[in-house]
This record gives sequence, structure tokens and C-alpha cells, in this order.
Amino acid sequence: MASHPRPSASPSSADARTGEDGAPSGRRRWVGLVVISLAVSLIIVDSTIVNVAVPSIVKDLGVDSTGVQWVQESYTLVFAALLLVFGTLGDRIGRRRLLLLGVVVFALSSVAAALAPSGAVLIGSRLVQGVGGAMVLPSTLSLINAGFRGSERAIAFAVWGSTIGGMSAVGPLLGGWLTTSFSWRWAFGINIPVAAVIVVGAFAAVAESKDGARRPLDPVGATLSVVASASLVFALIEGRTYGWWAVDHRPRIGSWDWPGQVSPIPFVFGLALAGMAACALWAVRRERRGMASMFSVELLRIPSFRNGNLAALIVSLGEFGIILALPIWLQNVLGFSALDTGLILLALALGSFAASGLAGALSHRASPVMIVRVGLVAEIVGVAGLGAVIGPDTPWGLLVPFLFVYGFGVGLATAQLTGVVLKDVPVALSGQASGTQSTARQIGSALGIAVLGTVLFSSAGGLLGGSLESRGVPAEQRGSIVSAVVDSSGAAIAGLAGSPATAPVAEDAKTAFSEGTRYAAFSAASFLAVGLLATLSLGSGRGRRRAAGEPSSADREAQRA
Repeated sequence: MASHPRPSASPSSADARTGEDGAPSGRRRWVGLVVISLAVSLIIVDSTIVNVAVPSIVKDLGVDSTGVQWVQESYTLVFAALLLVFGTLGDRIGRRRLLLLGVVVFALSSVAAALAPSGAVLIGSRLVQGVGGAMVLPSTLSLINAGFRGSERAIAFAVWGSTIGGMSAVGPLLGGWLTTSFSWRWAFGINIPVAAVIVVGAFAAVAESKDGARRPLDPVGATLSVVASASLVFALIEGRTYGWWAVDHRPRIGSWDWPGQVSPIPFVFGLALAGMAACALWAVRRERRGMASMFSVELLRIPSFRNGNLAALIVSLGEFGIILALPIWLQNVLGFSALDTGLILLALALGSFAASGLAGALSHRASPVMIVRVGLVAEIVGVAGLGAVIGPDTPWGLLVPFLFVYGFGVGLATAQLTGVVLKDVPVALSGQASGTQSTARQIGSALGIAVLGTVLFSSAGGLLGGSLESRGVPAEQRGSIVSAVVDSSGAAIAGLAGSPATAPVAEDAKTAFSEGTRYAAFSAASFLAVGLLATLSLGSGRGRRRAAGEPSSADREAQRA
């Protein structure tokens, strides 16, 4: 821990009952945790619920392929770009206040999305939803970090982490049910009553907390962090579309097309690196002058925070990338409906929620770092097991046990790794640290989707091309079939299977996509193994178990002062 003084945090809610350590006490705190978990559910579900509603949106609004891409990705892009900014802002203006503001923004934009008369309005609504989501996520995390102590903090983080893991799987199920039984518009409309419950519950049960020092904002640092985060996530999301180096698809703005043969993605990566460097230099310069910065460089001097964020980024790379591949394979190869796919993936959510209870029980017997490692081992077993059984004729019952084990691991690892990252962070910097941790996870998630998506589609395309060549299909026709199957993410397989003339080609495509999904699963397991190795930098956690749930040394010094 660095020896530099840190500002203290002060509860600012007059009705907040607090214990000796300044944290809210009594049953009210646990009711507040339920409200916070509900807020996390709101934004996590919305990041996945739209995926299964896309076909209905295309049919109803006539959105083209580019529009569909932006309906899905505009939310993620804005969300990831603003996490650090709003995390830091929450420290200044109040974490509960920012949570409430984010929920209101999210609800109002959900109304606009549900009533959208065109694709352009829907995309605009999704952009605003991303703003609201970026307010909510770091606020929930920092409120838990500020409001819980000791073993109770481990339980609270377990509930928070299991909610994220579980809701990632519940989203497709909920979206499939709403879209099939009602309309895609209800995929957004359901957010309104949930948001109302969160607002009422937050006022009733969540105590306000914020940085007691009145530090000025850092607009230059905020701008640089947004540019860096947005550029990096955009490049990772769009690399497969536009080409990682050579241009595959030319971006068009109005009548202007991207010139030259080099893709815009390398330039966007360069902008991201420049933005990160400028943001770091700016922060160092301000802190040397005794001025507050958007990102406190002092946080990087905390080993658990620095090393934990690196581990979280790597783990997220493996965790969320596989969520992209499985629904595609289940629907377009095995032929399950969106609702059936959601029911199968529910095993992942059940495993994640089951882990929350065990994590709380283990918090008295094992260090958080050890629980993280147990969770990662379970994730590796689950994902590698999926890779071993995936095939063009795999029965769904064979998938469920591995999905449950994987979800169980996510519930353990995600929650406790978050606790490890934040355990030595002063309460006064909870929002900023939470925003940083959430940004690291989002970047890891985007990187995982980019890498595993490339593995899936490249291997499927290569294997299918080889199979067609062995059948004697001419090169031009072969390329057309491969492009149709890969560009549609396998949706073209059903059309090929419907014709006796192309039924053998459909079988080849199913086999190729299954193999691509297997490679993606094994790649995800490899990344998780690297993440497990990265946790070695966090030490054993022994001898620090008590400190993991108590105020940091800087907080105790500030309280004594």
C-alpha cells in the first residue's frame, strides 16, 4: 500500500444507520443489496436480451445489416466508454444519487426503444441506454464496497457476481420468451416496471455515500478516458467486419467511402493507445501539482488492485467470448428455437446462483484468492467439457452438466475476484476503482468476443471450404456457399438443408460450425487457464483474510484523524 494520504469518505444520508466502522447496519443493508442486485440485473440482461429479438426487429422496422449491427453494439460501445467517468463522478456527487440517475435515464430510453418507429430511433435509444448503464454498474459495485465489511462483504460480492453471471444467461431466455409470446418491444418495455422498483427500493434501503473531500472534476482526463475506451472497444468489436489489417468492408459515411486498402481498425487501435498514454501522462501531471485527476495513479500502486485488474481482464476474455458461440451453434446447427436455447443456457444461471451461497460459506474458511482459483478451475472444466461434447448431433442433456459447472465457476470467480481487486482501495475512491475494474472487464469481454468470434468463423469457413472442395464443388460456387454460411452466422444452414440438392452441403456446414464452436470453447478454456496463472500475482491471500473485509489502512488513518 502506498503511504500517500487519501481523502476519506463520509456517509451523506441523514437516515443511514451506521455501525462502528461507518457502514450501514441492520436488515436495511441486506434489503439494499437486493435492490443493488436488481439494478445490476437490469443492465446485464439488457446487454444480451436484444440478441434474440434481432430477427423480429429486422422484420418489423426493416433494419439493414449495418443497422442491426449498431442496434446490438451501440449500447456496448457507449457503456464501456463511460464506466470510468461515471465511476469517478459517483465519488464526487454521491454513489446512490448516480445510481438513481442512471436507472431513470435507462428507463426513459427503454420507453423510447420500445416505441421506436424506425431503426434510427432504436439505435439512438440504445446509445442513451448505454449512458444509463454506465452510471449504474460502477455505482452498484462502489456502494457494496462502501457499505459492507468483514465476511459480509464476501457474501455481498458473491451475490453481486452471481447476479452478473446468472443474468448473462437469463437474458436470452427472457428475450426469447417476450419476443415469441408478445413482441420484441417488450424486451425493452419490461425495463420500466423493474426500474420503478429499483428507484423506490434505493430511496428506502440504500444509504448514500460519497467522497467527503470536495475535489474538482477533470474534464480533460474524462475526455481522454472516453476516447481511449471507446476507440479500443470499437476496434475490438468491428475488427472482424472491417478487417484487422487489410480492408474487408469499407465504412461509409453518407456518400464518402473509406479510401485505400488498409482497414480503419489499425488507425483506431493507434488512437486508443494514444488516448491511454495521454490519459496516464495527464493524470501524473495533475497529481504532481496536487490536483485531482480522472484516474488516481495512486491506485496503481496498490498491488491487489493492479494485479487483480489484469487477472480480471484475462478471465473476462475467456468467460464472455464463449457466450457468443454457444447460442449461434444451438440455434443454427442443432435447430433449437431462441426460447429453447435460453432454457438450455439457464443451467449456467442456476450454477452461478448456486455459487453465491457456497462463496459466503467458504469466506470463513478460505481466502478470496483461493475461492477465485477454485472458481476458475470449475470454469475451465465446464468450458473444456463443452468443447469435448460439441458436435452436429449432440443431445442437449449432455450440455447441461457442463453449463452448470461453468456457471458455478463464474459465480465463484467473478464475485471474489472483484472483492480482491477492491479490498485495499480506500472507500473514498470506490467509484473510481469500480469504474476501472468494470472497464477492464468490458475490454476483456470485447477482446474475448473478437478473438473467439474470429476462431469460430475462420475455422468454420476453412473447414467448410475444405469439405466442399473434396466434394468437387467449383471454386466460385464454393466461395459463395462459404460466404453465405459464415456471413449469416450459420443461419443459411436451414435453407441448404431444406433442398435435397444441397442437403449434403448443409451437413458439411453443420460439422464445420460444430468444429469451429469446439475450437472456440477450447480457446476460451485456454484463456481461463492463463487467467488462473495470472492470479498467482495476487499471492495466497493467507494472513490477509481479515484485512480483506476491513477498511484499508488509509481509511483507518483518516477515521482516527
